[in-house]
Amino acid sequence: MTTSPGDASSGLAPGASAGRSRRATILDVAAAAGVSRQTVTRAMNAMPGIRPDTRERVQETARQLGYTPSRFAKGLVQGARTSVGLAIPDLTNPYYPAFASSVVELATQRGWHVVMDDYGHGGATGVESVQHLAPQVDAVIGYLGGAADEAQAILGRRPLVVLDQPAGPASGGISFDYDHAAQTALRHLQAKGCRQLAYIDRAPAGADQRAPGPVRANRPTPGTDTAQSVPTVRGQAFVRSAAAFDMAMTVAVSPESAASARQVTRRLLEEHPGTDGIVVFNDLMAAGALKALADSGRAVPADCAVIGMDGIPLGQLLTPELTTLALDLREVGRAAVELLDGLLSGSLEAGGPGTDLLLRHHLVLRQSA
Repeated sequence: MTTSPGDASSGLAPGASAGRSRRATILDVAAAAGVSRQTVTRAMNAMPGIRPDTRERVQETARQLGYTPSRFAKGLVQGARTSVGLAIPDLTNPYYPAFASSVVELATQRGWHVVMDDYGHGGATGVESVQHLAPQVDAVIGYLGGAADEAQAILGRRPLVVLDQPAGPASGGISFDYDHAAQTALRHLQAKGCRQLAYIDRAPAGADQRAPGPVRANRPTPGTDTAQSVPTVRGQAFVRSAAAFDMAMTVAVSPESAASARQVTRRLLEEHPGTDGIVVFNDLMAAGALKALADSGRAVPADCAVIGMDGIPLGQLLTPELTTLALDLREVGRAAVELLDGLLSGSLEAGGPGTDLLLRHHLVLRQSA
């Protein structure tokens, strides 16, 4: 991998449609300008052997079509044909390195070059990550936090595959069936006899990441909008499912770290000592919840069952080992790469059939629940 800057334009050309139209190729430019492919190459790379007026006409045609030549087609990296940007919000969270590793492996098998941007530090956003990657890449795969619209506009006709959200205006998207995950977990806890549940959600973007959020008791009822006050899509799915199952659920909010989740869980147990089942936003935060239960002298799962989410290897190293709603992160990476491959090759049309995928978690039973 490299993070060397390239020279490709990232702007959206006048008359070029964003997101949904086919990615312009060098052959499109050649046909529109009435020149050969070799002439386009010379014009776009400021090579000799071409008249100035021809160069200007080709470059203007390329701009209008939204054509951006691969930086590798210019010979900046020998042997690489396609450059793919990978936007990751936080490589300190074990989930993202596992996903990124799969993408890099499968992209490399195709001869692609991967440029990674870890943008989740210093308040950067998914849009800023795409802005940083755009001059360097032919396409982007990323967890962008819902910023598909702006990101696709930045890339123009170049493909964008977003994760953890529907495709929307992006070329393609992979989302996750959180309602199915919530129903799976709650059925399991209900079968184990858990009756006073809690969900520990991740603090919303922009919140003070040093301070735990509120703990509030809910007994949601079907047809209400209680879920709308919960920060994340995951949390909303659990509130909806608890209402459907007529199960009491307390919602707490924590910054996304094990230490913060430990603090929040301690307070949760003080305020709601009868809690006998906890589901946590992800496995990293679930590790903190397990520590808090140990701090309070509660046995897991005898006194309180715990279920995490994502299925990262960390869960097997905890004591007790963590039951989790797992994703096969290698398969998530494969789905993203194969979707992008179809968009780049033209076998899939941006926004067309087969570009909006929905994947499901599966419950991995271990010692904690």
